[in-house]
Amino acid sequence: MKRRDFLTSAALIGAGTTVGASTLVSSCSSQSTGKAKVYTPDELGMYSFVNIAPDGKPLKAALVGCGDRGTGAATQFLKAGPNVSIIALADIFPDRMERCLQILKDKHNNEVPEANRFLGFDAYKKVLAMPEIDVVLLCTPTHFRPEQFKAAVEAGKHVFMEKPCAVDPAGIRTVIAAAKVATTKGLTVITGNQRRHRRDYWEAYIQVKNGLIGDVVSASAHWDQGAWWNKPKRAEWSDMEYNIRNWFNIKWLSGDHILDQAIHNIDIVTWFMGERPTRAVGFGGRARRYTGDIFDFFSVDYYYNNNKKMLTTARQIDGCDTNVSEQVYGTKGVAFLTDDGRNMHIEDYAGNTVWTYDYKNMPVNGPYEQEHIHLVESIRLNKKINQSEDLAYSTQVAILGREAAYTGKAISWDEIMASPLRYGPEKYELGALPDYQEGVVPKPGRASKEAIEAEKK
Repeated sequence: MKRRDFLTSAALIGAGTTVGASTLVSSCSSQSTGKAKVYTPDELGMYSFVNIAPDGKPLKAALVGCGDRGTGAATQFLKAGPNVSIIALADIFPDRMERCLQILKDKHNNEVPEANRFLGFDAYKKVLAMPEIDVVLLCTPTHFRPEQFKAAVEAGKHVFMEKPCAVDPAGIRTVIAAAKVATTKGLTVITGNQRRHRRDYWEAYIQVKNGLIGDVVSASAHWDQGAWWNKPKRAEWSDMEYNIRNWFNIKWLSGDHILDQAIHNIDIVTWFMGERPTRAVGFGGRARRYTGDIFDFFSVDYYYNNNKKMLTTARQIDGCDTNVSEQVYGTKGVAFLTDDGRNMHIEDYAGNTVWTYDYKNMPVNGPYEQEHIHLVESIRLNKKINQSEDLAYSTQVAILGREAAYTGKAISWDEIMASPLRYGPEKYELGALPDYQEGVVPKPGRASKEAIEAEKK
């Protein structure tokens, strides 16, 4: 679990050629007419926003990871459309599986045969070996996602993959490679960056791409909230069990909250800007969190080509101001994006509202439900959606910011893409984790001479 130094010469070999910062979306200008091209929703890839997926052949799914998020995803899949079912479960802990089983039975009359319930770190492999499984829902702690996604694609399964998709650059490269294989196989992959499954975000995106705010020059992304959940260690838990049950607060499992939560906002800015940053500089620390080994606040500046910039903040401390939103700044105005479902709009720099989303006539479905409707609809109508590579690059932007904050160093996109950095043990088993240190977080920089001398005394 030791953090590997990613600024080694090996990390930089070949960097800057095939993995450098690049523009993701084509220019809006038209050389032939000199006029700005107006994009239709279809041209930009907008999804349908039906309230329920169409009927079709039965879709049998397996859930990997039976915790709260996994159980929630399973229930949302069952509500997505007719003729769908959960027929297999995989987890490490029996109590989590039993709770999931009960909820699926009580709320959805969905029974999972005992023979299809698998426990252990390799339980996902047993699920994927079942030929009758069409879809797999990957909802374990983030660290395990890359290998499980790779295995699901190799097995030819359609996938729902929770965000984020990895905790380190090694995992990101695994996801990107598997994403390309999924495309060649014609597999649907829906990911849990659920703002991309909201119609108000899509309508705002269309306005931005069609030039309502002019050329995009900067953005900000914020997930500042109160304290999140914690599970103090119990005497009967081994180190590994404690880490997994408290996974959100454990660095090697969650990747820190700038990944697990702020990924939503970072993903939106990455989508709207259509670019990846060239470098990042940031800071953060731990002021109030009382379990685990992650920070509870971050602030990161991302730099892009042509002097563009993004500011990202993430905080989880009670008694502080809250702000969960994104803003995209252009030469003519600002897109104010938010997840409160009430006030997504665009203003010019005189303060005039030039566009607002019509929530009355176009109600926004719950994105957790909508993403599973898109999953079933994509499979049944053969309208293939594969969001995995987009999620991988957005997650890598978050990883870049985290490592900049952890180290206090400016880190380039090429460095993070080529980095061998990997978090987590090489072997998975319930028992001791000698390298895990509760409450010990990264300390950027070095101590002053005065502090060193004081420690000696």
